[in-house]
Amino acid sequence: MGIFKAIPTKSALKKALKKKYVSVNGAIATSATFICGGEEITLAIPKEKLLKKQFNFPLKVLLEDEYLAAIHKPAGIEVSGNKFKTIANALPQNLKPSPMSDATTPQPIHRLDFATTGIVLVGKTNSSIRVLNKMFEDNLISKTYYAVAIGDMEPSGTISSEIDGKASRSDFEVIQSVPSERFGTLNLVKLHPKTGRRHQLRKHLYSLGNPILGDKEYCLEGLILKGKGLYLHAHALDFEHPFTNKIIHITDELPEKFRKLFGSDTR
Repeated sequence: MGIFKAIPTKSALKKALKKKYVSVNGAIATSATFICGGEEITLAIPKEKLLKKQFNFPLKVLLEDEYLAAIHKPAGIEVSGNKFKTIANALPQNLKPSPMSDATTPQPIHRLDFATTGIVLVGKTNSSIRVLNKMFEDNLISKTYYAVAIGDMEPSGTISSEIDGKASRSDFEVIQSVPSERFGTLNLVKLHPKTGRRHQLRKHLYSLGNPILGDKEYCLEGLILKGKGLYLHAHALDFEHPFTNKIIHITDELPEKFRKLFGSDTR
């Protein structure tokens, strides 16, 4: 993954193999082809396939250098996938081209759910995409989320449970609570996921009996809020820059709908 500029991600590589664009020593390769070392690997994409229609969608850029970037993802759009209207397809129109020799089409390093807002980290070179992916896998990037959870909660704690057969862990801290006529209590909760399972924070809070406000999938009967979206926000990322070794701290302020519930001075 990341050897060829045109296919910097796992999903793109799978598609290229399926479409028979990759060959090893002159023979069409598949995902079952073994590589021992010393082979000649060739990528041949027809020219018309390289021409992509641009998705002009303005994004707020929170940080950018020649290796990586961080953008704000609004609610209601996929980070990547088979759809045309994705954050991934909007990145080239919002970021500056990298001057590095292995520059490539900017690629999201991780995903947020369709309804979740907040920070998405982006790689701008083949090497940064590889390294940042590994940093996420090795939990070298600290993530902070905020959510609005329903019901009475303990002040803080750790949620550990298996998700899809894999161990998972999230630490939480209640920052503020307000009474609610409909929901009893609404809590502003700071969350630190220590693993990256699908829907982890939503499932973990639901398992406590404190589902996230606006969640229609992991919810308690009679406590579904419609029309306001999901109250889950990717607020901060902390890590050591893999190429400059600077300590990076990126934040994305809470959406207005959070501040309406807990006050304009909410951090």
